[in-house]
Amino acid sequence: MSKQDYYELLGVEKGASGDDIKKAYRKLAMQFHPDRNPGNADAEQKFKEINEAYDVLKDEQKRAAYDRFGHAAFEQGGGGGGFGGGGFGGFGGGGFSDIFDEMFGEFMGGGRRGQASGRGADLRYNMDISLEDAFAGKSATIKVPSSAPCEDCKGTGGKDGAAPVTCTGCNGHGKVRQQQGFFTIERTCPTCQGMGKIIKDPCRSCGGSGRTRKEKTLSVNIPAGVEDGTRIRLAGEGEAGMRGAPSGDLYIFLSIAAHRIFQRDGANIFCRVPIPMTTAALGGTIEVPTIDGSKAKVTIPEGTQSGNQFRLKNKGMSVLRSPARGDMFIQAVVETPVNLTKRQKELLTEFNAAGEGEKAKNSPESQGFFAKVKELWEDLKEG
Repeated sequence: MSKQDYYELLGVEKGASGDDIKKAYRKLAMQFHPDRNPGNADAEQKFKEINEAYDVLKDEQKRAAYDRFGHAAFEQGGGGGGFGGGGFGGFGGGGFSDIFDEMFGEFMGGGRRGQASGRGADLRYNMDISLEDAFAGKSATIKVPSSAPCEDCKGTGGKDGAAPVTCTGCNGHGKVRQQQGFFTIERTCPTCQGMGKIIKDPCRSCGGSGRTRKEKTLSVNIPAGVEDGTRIRLAGEGEAGMRGAPSGDLYIFLSIAAHRIFQRDGANIFCRVPIPMTTAALGGTIEVPTIDGSKAKVTIPEGTQSGNQFRLKNKGMSVLRSPARGDMFIQAVVETPVNLTKRQKELLTEFNAAGEGEKAKNSPESQGFFAKVKELWEDLKEG
């Protein structure tokens, strides 16, 4: 099933500004957040999709790549499967590597890395982490199906470790030339496949490639403050190179799972907190959880309305490579009491009766609204 265009998903034009994209995302994220749609699988999927779209469009480099290549800019090359909550695949056969070469190859001698060198392919590993892990950072151990130098031939590809010999087809150049009329065509040597050397007596264990399949166990340090889509590079931990050539790199792409309580926007955290009607009316103090696992006290002034926000400085996310922290914003949601006892109903009835002459002061918004409605009706009658 093809993915929906990221701009259409967020409901913005392709040339929309960063602020417009952010506003559209905030609106949709509030609408489809799992807390507002408990048990709704469609809403949960929609929430994941708009987060994925925003993660790409908010970043100038990712957005530029998406505008040029579409979803292919972020699809992994080669088949990938899930491993312990993550996914794994190679870059060498296409996808990210090909796009990178197309965008920057002309500035780097026609290609990022010559394939004829036999350098191992870059690999990709998808890792899911929690928002708490993104805040505090963590050390993780991952297992990566990869290739390693053959132990029998020590990576040379030759029997008993025999070294490759110079290819006679190209005299070690890796390319051959052919004259066609006025033109000379240069192509990869078919004998050595561009390597410049050949194996006379291949190793039986690796078939002359100099490498065998092996699962690696690696330790990964995830720094505090990482964002969704952050890429971590482990140099030399990709596929082993052909016949002793350098290994490729391993790229770990982080995906931060949606949180049950918090919503993240950069370094800031937002949290919707239900507040009893009596606390909102009379004022008081509530305790709210924070991303670092502690609690924070929030003073609720009397007359607090749904939607009012309270800012807790330095209670937000960690900032990558910085001691600073973002802020936390509490959004009040005044809760109307339910399942009232007979006595509670009597008290509310008395409360309502006692304030008959004070409604304009007690409920200014509703009084103002209905006053405008009354004026509208009168204008319609006169018209």
